Amino acid sequence: MNAASVLAAWSQATGAAAAAGITIREVHEIDQLVVVRRLLDTVWNADPSNPAATAELLRAYAHTGQYVVLAEDLRGGGVLAASVGFLAAPIGRALHSNITGVLPAGLGRSVGFAIKLHQRAWALSHGLDLVTWTFDPLIRRNAWFNLAKLAARPVEYLDNFYGSMADGRNAGDESDRLYLEWDLLDPAVDGACSGTPVVADVAGALRSGGHVLLSVADDGGPTAHDPPGSKTGPLLLQIPADIEKLRAEDPRSARSWRAAVRTALGGALSTGSAISGMGRDGWYVLEAAPPDHVARSAPDAALTHMASTEAVPKQPDHPRPLKERA
Repeated sequence: MNAASVLAAWSQATGAAAAAGITIREVHEIDQLVVVRRLLDTVWNADPSNPAATAELLRAYAHTGQYVVLAEDLRGGGVLAASVGFLAAPIGRALHSNITGVLPAGLGRSVGFAIKLHQRAWALSHGLDLVTWTFDPLIRRNAWFNLAKLAARPVEYLDNFYGSMADGRNAGDESDRLYLEWDLLDPAVDGACSGTPVVADVAGALRSGGHVLLSVADDGGPTAHDPPGSKTGPLLLQIPADIEKLRAEDPRSARSWRAAVRTALGGALSTGSAISGMGRDGWYVLEAAPPDHVARSAPDAALTHMASTEAVPKQPDHPRPLKERA
């Protein structure tokens, strides 16, 4: 790995941590790993019979050189966040970011952004150039964070990936996810880590003949539009402003959104379209796959279906913990 790239990544990570008012450090001892476990269980409101991660597993991860960190408040507020990742396929290239949690006291401070930049610098320092994770494509703030703030790119739609989940965030819904790849040496990623998000030009996509697959109706539900047929321009798909609130207040509508996004977004990706970005108002923009695009084969897909949990916190007007198993 180019030494200059590693040093630059650590500089960005150090700056992001300072801006968030935190310090991030790897942890290895069992008492520290118990803190990680308790924090993640708190963030996830985990069932005691199904913890987010056991201290024993975390001990094995830490001992074998995986990514296990705590983020502590430089302002004296104690531990604010934890993150866990493990080496993944493609072997020798990738870190899979499995679970991250930020407590309510860390909201509104870009703690999640600082942790991702720390992950990037750590991965580059270990000779890796790729980080992967999953997120719920219906959570708008997570889509913005992952695609715009970090310039990561979804490569696969995963139907009901984790099966039924009983935690406080996912109960009552199916666990569809987008599988992301973060090319750590991509100039767009480097720019995003320096504070320049990659914002999709939704208006420009529409002017250039873009076709809307799905939009938010006046009543807040999904409106599916006719398929594009032979059109070759960009595809656009809108998601609701707050699917978590909808799940609590109108579960039927939330389920209809899950089905609609699975059909529209999952269908588009399965036929070779690629998500190119995210607009500020909840619009995914998709482009046709390049001529040399080759769909993942089943064995390759199996190698990369690593479980993960990435999410971004609601802002302080609705304080909720950051949960990476979105």
